Amino acid sequence: MTLRRPPLSRLLRLLALLTVSWLALSWLAVLVLRFVPPWTSAVMMERRASALIHGEQDFHLQHRWVPWNQVSPYVPLAMVAGEDQKFPFHHGFDFDSIQHAMDAADEGRRLRGASTISQQTAKNLFLWNGRSFVRKGLEAYFTVLIELTWPKQRILEVYMNIAELGDGIYGVGAASDAFFHQPPSQLSPAQAARLAAVLPNPRRFHADHPTAYVQGRANWIQQQMAQLGGPGYLRSQPPPRETRRR
Repeated sequence: MTLRRPPLSRLLRLLALLTVSWLALSWLAVLVLRFVPPWTSAVMMERRASALIHGEQDFHLQHRWVPWNQVSPYVPLAMVAGEDQKFPFHHGFDFDSIQHAMDAADEGRRLRGASTISQQTAKNLFLWNGRSFVRKGLEAYFTVLIELTWPKQRILEVYMNIAELGDGIYGVGAASDAFFHQPPSQLSPAQAARLAAVLPNPRRFHADHPTAYVQGRANWIQQQMAQLGGPGYLRSQPPPRETRRR
């Protein structure tokens, strides 16, 4: 006569199996995407669904993958200069920026973004927009997986190919076509800086018709690109003594 497992024991065993399976599948997805260009992202799918739900008849999502060696070196440099100057040296999280953001919130000042490019890549590729603790926890999890599995160049390559750079325009390939009518390999430092300048709100700001704010931010990004030492900064070894964020 065989003894049946109590229902609670069977439930816990099932939950453990599901958890292990999900962890294995999520790591496998990250591993595969180290080598295979993602054909879409969670944020792109969310935008498609939003357009369908809200009846945006004229909406057309634009996205075109461009390999690293076919993109102007000023593009990844501009994104690092504008978004995450410590990117070559941290392991996914900028704890100094997180602390500064917490201090600003405690003092009632305007909240500053503290997400690194690695975190933004994890969110854009696998998750959804929002500020819930669940999403932030999953973002941290995927950030760790990405940092452990991908080299820094791959993180930047994926980021600049899936970041939203205009309303429904994702990645440097589609943005270069839409805004500058030239291949991304020919983008100048000024054009790259303008693309990076719209990242705080790409549905409001436009790289081809910049407002005074966007142009001012682009000028600042271009100055930072020069102060960081140009594209060679992304191959640097020692950490920078000081980085600035606007």
